[in-house]
Amino acid sequence: MMGALRTVVQISRVELLRFLRERSNVFFVFVLPLALVVFIGLQFGGGMGTQLGAVAADDDAAASELVDRLDTAEGIEVVPIDDEDELRSLVSRGNLSGGVLIPDGYEDALRSGATFEIGFLGRPDATAQSLRTVVDAVVADQAAITGAASLAADATDQSVADLIDLAAQVREGMPGVTVSTEAVGGDELAQEFSALGQFDLGASSQLFLFVFLTSLASSAALIQTRQFGVATRMLSTPTRLPVILAGLAGGRFVVALFQALYIIVVTALGFGVDWGDPLATSVLVLLFCLVSTGAAMVLGSVFRNDSQASGAGVGLGLVLAVLGGSMIPLELFPAGMLVVARFTPHAWANTAMAEIVRRDGGIADVVMELTVLAGFAVVLLGVATFLLRRALTR
Repeated sequence: MMGALRTVVQISRVELLRFLRERSNVFFVFVLPLALVVFIGLQFGGGMGTQLGAVAADDDAAASELVDRLDTAEGIEVVPIDDEDELRSLVSRGNLSGGVLIPDGYEDALRSGATFEIGFLGRPDATAQSLRTVVDAVVADQAAITGAASLAADATDQSVADLIDLAAQVREGMPGVTVSTEAVGGDELAQEFSALGQFDLGASSQLFLFVFLTSLASSAALIQTRQFGVATRMLSTPTRLPVILAGLAGGRFVVALFQALYIIVVTALGFGVDWGDPLATSVLVLLFCLVSTGAAMVLGSVFRNDSQASGAGVGLGLVLAVLGGSMIPLELFPAGMLVVARFTPHAWANTAMAEIVRRDGGIADVVMELTVLAGFAVVLLGVATFLLRRALTR
């Protein structure tokens, strides 16, 4: 028993090493998944906030205070910009959601009670409109201290500059007003996405795409095992056929699991991606790796040419990823497409991952999805074992 297990492990290890030694696989296994996660996060990430450019003099204390106030506003990240032309260019291209132009001498104007103007740059969209409202409120809050000092100066013989620090101290000691908000109704999907980290959506959606795609690509090695006579030589040894089949299946499973662990570990450590409940995610990933293993073995048993298998694997992997919600969230699918999606393992895996990551679900919340994936795995592995046994023995 232990000898057979060691043989299975050895065959699986060799299959993984063969796959990783292919130079073309390095890009698809290590580089492309992370590149797509970063791209999706930068374009559509829900946790990156709204970026506001600010042009202000470094030696102006009041301008620096205003920038700090804006930066601490909820959902706003202030990006320092050198000059007005650069700010206009970044806002017009959509690299920034808006921009603030704080005039030179802002502190002197604020302390003397003089009239001043703060410029705001924004595109004609709802984000810029909302951003301007926040900027107006922050500026007004800072100017309120100056207004109070000006009123006190009119009633006394002291200057605004002398009273502004006193007005700030009085303001700090006054009780504040706390406003709580609660969204009623609205777009629940948008709320779920907004609660995600910047790279969470891209990582979870690309995980199943690349695990399945990498597994199908590894079917070429299975064909080469038959073409180069490796399978024949293994059959000529005392090693039994079930052990050989288990080893070849283990090789495909190790490749799939390696790809999954690479994406999960690197995105969690490097991008702070939250993968939800560890147990639920682990079971889900393991079952999907088994599904991918079965699909790869079927492909490697049906085709006789590794180039044909690679082409068919890439095409099939991308089509199933599109249909299964790895490109576009399933919630955005029309009703007819949702029916088609349920015939793909990706749809069930993505539904389960959405429950785990976006709704903080546990293993009890995704029992149905896990059961369906287990059914996919049993059917595919059963068919693959039959086909591969026939291919090796004929």
